[in-house]
Amino acid sequence: MGRIFKVILILLVLGALGVIGYAYIGDMAPRQEPASVEVTLPDQPAAQQ
Repeated sequence: MGRIFKVILILLVLGALGVIGYAYIGDMAPRQEPASVEVTLPDQPAAQQ
């Protein structure tokens, strides 16, 4: 039973190292694109004084 836990622990450590390595080495930069949305506002009633 102890051998199974040891194997699982080793796999977890290797998986964590793989994710960390991919985060540092992999191309994780987001694509930058201009974005614009046209907004039409409803007519505003005149402010009461």
